[in-house]
Amino acid sequence: MLDEPTPRLDEGALRALVPRVLAGLVRRGEDFAAAEDALQEALLEALRVWPEHPPREPRAWLTTVATRRLVDARRSEAARHRREKTTCAEPRPAATEEGDDTLFLLVCCCHPDLAPASQVALTLRAVGGLTTREIADAFYVPETTMAQRISRAKRALRGRRLDLPGDLAVVLRVLYLVYTAGHAGRVDLAGEAIRLARQLTLATDEPEAHGLLALMLLNHARLPARLDSEGRIVPLDRQDRSRWDTREIAEGVRVLQSALAMQTEERPPGRYQIEAAIAALHDDAATAAETDWPQILAWYDDLVALTDDPVRQDPAAVLGRAVAVGHVLGGAAGLRETDRLREVLGERHRWHAARGYLHELDGDLRAAATAYANAARRATNVSERDHLVRQAARARAAEPRPR
Repeated sequence: MLDEPTPRLDEGALRALVPRVLAGLVRRGEDFAAAEDALQEALLEALRVWPEHPPREPRAWLTTVATRRLVDARRSEAARHRREKTTCAEPRPAATEEGDDTLFLLVCCCHPDLAPASQVALTLRAVGGLTTREIADAFYVPETTMAQRISRAKRALRGRRLDLPGDLAVVLRVLYLVYTAGHAGRVDLAGEAIRLARQLTLATDEPEAHGLLALMLLNHARLPARLDSEGRIVPLDRQDRSRWDTREIAEGVRVLQSALAMQTEERPPGRYQIEAAIAALHDDAATAAETDWPQILAWYDDLVALTDDPVRQDPAAVLGRAVAVGHVLGGAAGLRETDRLREVLGERHRWHAARGYLHELDGDLRAAATAYANAARRATNVSERDHLVRQAARARAAEPRPR
């Protein structure tokens, strides 16, 4: 008689439990680094045991085994100090806490004692579940450098109180960076960022938290149309809008409207609300030709006014505004806007890409092809570079031939 096949372990489900179990341990008062080490040992045990003996409550099982590892570590430490054996009762299986502790873990990772880069790295590691290599690739640094950064962040949290809320602006920024990391290829991480943003809006009435959720939803709704069947980037004006998620768009608009309704003269809309308003206007257009560019330009004016030096502090906003100017006042006017940005942004691929687009609006396909090619040479992302190469080739092919 043949042996029955061993059931396969759902590693995706196991990975999804990690931030929740870690959050529960930290909330209980365990040291962050020690709790993560203990959880890693519990995960290895799960990979060994679960295929043949799956638990009824996986989260409680992981919490219990990780707790035992922590107790064992404390026993060993006590033995080294006392030089005698310590007898300790085995912990009872830990009950799964009500609610989702992932948001608590996010706030811990955004602790004000951590540098911004460490906040993001630790969030991606602990909340997002990315490996150190994946995070290093996202930051374009060696894996050893990122490992040291994460280790320093954990050491910085040692002995700190983790029941105090972090600065909300920092939490929002980190959460959006987590979303963009997911948007770049890890769709599950983008979904997790949206889920956390929903949790955050339940915990605070701050309009910017609602604005961030709206922005994520309105951008995420276009995800199905962003790549073609061969995985190539499709620009917004060429996307099949029938593939956009209309339910996500509707939810994003509702959330945005609720955020804008909270505003007063003393507290005008912030960055995330403004960016969400721009995204909503794009999503509202049935075709690219029907886009309300004058209204988009008005929102970009508000966006660049948020900073004292927008060219250096928010180059994406000033380039977006230049494109909006091109649609409202003509490609030549948009190009004049980019001319003023040349000194600071002239070596960035997005500056050249924006000029390529504006040259197309102005009808100069030869200049557009040159600008796209210049952008492609400066792009560091392979998908973006290939897209810009195709844009340059398309502009050259459409250029009228001399007789």
